[in-house]
Amino acid sequence: MPLIQVKLIQDVFTPEEKKELIAKLTDVVVALKGENIRPVTWVTIDDVLSGEWGIGGQSITTEAVHSLIAGKA
Repeated sequence: MPLIQVKLIQDVFTPEEKKELIAKLTDVVVALKGENIRPVTWVTIDDVLSGEWGIGGQSITTEAVHSLIAGKA
């Protein structure tokens, strides 16, 4: 059974956006394998605290992600 695990930096996605992400990721699996797979497709979302995620040796913060999304990075 499909298990999709998503890690996000805390406070970047709203609860509504997370619900939409879960629905759309499930829809992708269903598009590939058929509707019968929907009831057994699991999606989990884990929030990582701001500053506890690193890329290239640098900690990434919630504020940095918001700046990136806004085109300020």
